[in-house]
Amino acid sequence: MEKILVAGANGTTGKKIISILKNSDKFEPIAMVRKAEQVSHFKNEGVQTILADLEKDVSETTKGIDRVIFAAGSGGKNVKEVDQEGAKKLIDAAKESNVKKFVMLSSMGADNPEEASDLKDYLEAKHNADEHLKQSGLEYAIVRPGALTNNEGNGKIEIDNKLNKSGEIPRRDVAETLVGSLEDSVAKNKSFEILKGETFIKAALEKI
Repeated sequence: MEKILVAGANGTTGKKIISILKNSDKFEPIAMVRKAEQVSHFKNEGVQTILADLEKDVSETTKGIDRVIFAAGSGGKNVKEVDQEGAKKLIDAAKESNVKKFVMLSSMGADNPEEASDLKDYLEAKHNADEHLKQSGLEYAIVRPGALTNNEGNGKIEIDNKLNKSGEIPRRDVAETLVGSLEDSVAKNKSFEILKGETFIKAALEKI
């Protein structure tokens, strides 16, 4: 079983990622959490945790890790420190640890943050983190969903390098797409956008 570090494991999307990985016969989730009180939730589920803060030193977090999913977010509070610099630090640590693949949860609009009318700081931070990942030498996938909803996912998405439209997608389907992108043969060194759609996630990812 390969060990998958999930940064942002305690978030709404992060918990869904952990849940999917728990049911995998290939991957074992390692939940990266920021606060000691968040550990018990995962312990109760039999999930190993790593206590680390993206605003501090994360160089030890990727030791013994095979692949990484970055799903952490500042919630708009410390955008530069978490979404940009925190991501960059984890990318550097992953590179140092010879991680096989780094899957980044980004956002629609992160490719052209200067065109955004709102959330510009956030999209700039995501853009800079994405670019750092692309230049890191790591194998990667950068997943850029539309607006996240808490609706029930149906396992189907619309996908393209650039969809040229806005829309929504349930967090569950985003989580499944992130996990699906961990595979070596899937979305290798690709960045792509996703919305809710009509194509099953596995088949959709094979097109990218």
